[in-house]
Amino acid sequence: MEAYKRSSEYIQSRIQGQPEVAIILGSGLGALADKIQNPTVIPYSEIPGFPKSTAIGHAGNLIFGEVGGKKVLAMQGRFHYYEGYTMEQVTFPIRVFKLLGVKYLFVSNAAGGLNLGYKVGDLMIIRDHINLLPNPLIGPNKDEFGPRFPDMTRPYDPALRKLAKDIAAQMGLELQEGVYIGCTGPCYETPAEYKFFRNIGSDVVGMSTIPEVIVARHCDIPVFGMSVVTDLAHDDMPEDYQTDGAEIVKAADQAACKMTALFERMIEAL
Repeated sequence: MEAYKRSSEYIQSRIQGQPEVAIILGSGLGALADKIQNPTVIPYSEIPGFPKSTAIGHAGNLIFGEVGGKKVLAMQGRFHYYEGYTMEQVTFPIRVFKLLGVKYLFVSNAAGGLNLGYKVGDLMIIRDHINLLPNPLIGPNKDEFGPRFPDMTRPYDPALRKLAKDIAAQMGLELQEGVYIGCTGPCYETPAEYKFFRNIGSDVVGMSTIPEVIVARHCDIPVFGMSVVTDLAHDDMPEDYQTDGAEIVKAADQAACKMTALFERMIEAL
């Protein structure tokens, strides 16, 4: 608790007011940070307890300001298990956000499209997930944040999902909705794994997000999740096909403007 309190107290000393919404921006999706009004930029390296983000397309800043008339905290980049961090470190910011009084968590990621009907650039509302990463709640329960056995029937808030669909319809924006499967990485998955994941009900695959969502739900913070389909994770790709991390970030960057507009409208409506 002391580590979480030190971190939250430091952030509070750098900002004016209480953030209502926290946003985690995945690979190549940092453009939303440019829309934050009256920004205060705090590098992760300055925040007690925060790890360093080493992943491609992750700037490594916490930004406080206003989006849609609401005070927000946005993470330009997250922490991953594949970087060598413990699950406690990966999810550290979420409990800090709880102490800061955050009421909603928006998470985003770049993901591979398993669903054969998806195409690069699609936005997918995360309806549910399948977790193949270590559970971040393993170990002594942090009773100050939540119960030993938190419910995960609705990890992604139904009201926020409906709000996203209603606003997208007003914008003329087509959205997918499906299941995200989270793996450890850092290697991309094999064609046989892609086929297996699709057969067990997954629509997109990635290496993040789920630990943050589990801890947020443990803290009783409602979550909205969105994946940007940045490559096709199929099992019938050409023999010479290779998954390219730089191309994934590029595809995410191209789709980020649509996600940014949607997030802005949703936050305004909260």
